Amino acid sequence: MATETVGDTTVPNHDETETEPTEFEKNQKRYPKTGSTWLKSLTFSIANRFRFDHLTNPLLKLNPHELIPFIEIQFPLFPHIDVLKDKGNTLFSTHMPHELLPDSVVKTGCKMVYIWRDPKDTFISLWHFFQKKRSDSGPLNGLEESFDMFCNGLSVYGPYLDHVLAYWKAHQESPDQILFLKYETLTADPLPHVKRLAEFMGYGFTAEEEKNGVVEKVVNLCSFETLKNLEANKGDKEREDHPSPYTNDTYFRKGKTGDWKNYLIPDMAARMDGLMEEKFMGTGLLENGK
Repeated sequence: MATETVGDTTVPNHDETETEPTEFEKNQKRYPKTGSTWLKSLTFSIANRFRFDHLTNPLLKLNPHELIPFIEIQFPLFPHIDVLKDKGNTLFSTHMPHELLPDSVVKTGCKMVYIWRDPKDTFISLWHFFQKKRSDSGPLNGLEESFDMFCNGLSVYGPYLDHVLAYWKAHQESPDQILFLKYETLTADPLPHVKRLAEFMGYGFTAEEEKNGVVEKVVNLCSFETLKNLEANKGDKEREDHPSPYTNDTYFRKGKTGDWKNYLIPDMAARMDGLMEEKFMGTGLLENGK
C-alpha cells in the first residue's frame, strides 16, 4: 500500500421533521492521514471480521500500523513481534516502489491494494508527518524548499509520481492481482468501494451482512473520529499502557482533503498539477476515479 476530506457531511432530509444523523453519516468523509492508515484499518477489519466482532476488534486497542506490519521495516528489524507470529495474519504493507518489490510478492500471486491521492495533499501530509517525527533531530527544510525537492522527485520512497505510475501500469497488466484506488474517490462514497475492496480480497460481504449494516459498521470503526479518540492512538503522554510511536498527532492530524490550499500558493499548486498532467498524460490515470 502507498500513498482527509472536507469536514462533516450534511445529509439532505426531504421530510418535514429533522432526524438525528446516524453514526455513519456523522463519520462520513473523515478518514485518517494519507490513506495508508485508513486502508490498513479497513483491510484488517474486513479480513478479520469472522475472528473478531466490533467489540473485540484489536483496532480498539492497537494502532493499524501495529496490526499490519511493513515488510521493509518490521520483517528485517523486528522479526519477533507478535503480529509476525500470528499465523492468522495474512496482511502486510509496504511503501516500496513496484520495481523493488521482492519476488515473494510479485511472482506468487499475492494480491495488492494500492491507494494514491492528490500529490499536493500527499506533500502536505508528508510535510507535517516529518515535522512531528524529526523536529527533535534538528531544524527541517522550509516548506518551499521541501516542496521544490518533492517536485524534483526527492522523496523517501523515490519520486512520488513515478511511484504511482508504476503501480498503475502494474494494475493495468494484472487487474486481478492489483486493486488501484484513489483516496478522494474512496472518501467521497466509501460504501461501494469498501464492498469492492472486500470482494477483491476474497472476503466479500454477504447479502445478510449488508442487510444488517456490517459494511457501515466497518466504515464507522475505521473513521477518523473513531480511531483518533481510541486510547491506542493517543500520544505517549496520554496512553496509559505503554508508549507508542503511532501518536494521534502524527497519524490522525485532520482527516481532510484539500488541506494543501492552506499552505501552497497558486503558483506552487499549478506547478504540481502541471507535473502530474505531464507524467500521467496518455496513461488513463488522470481519468481513473472520476
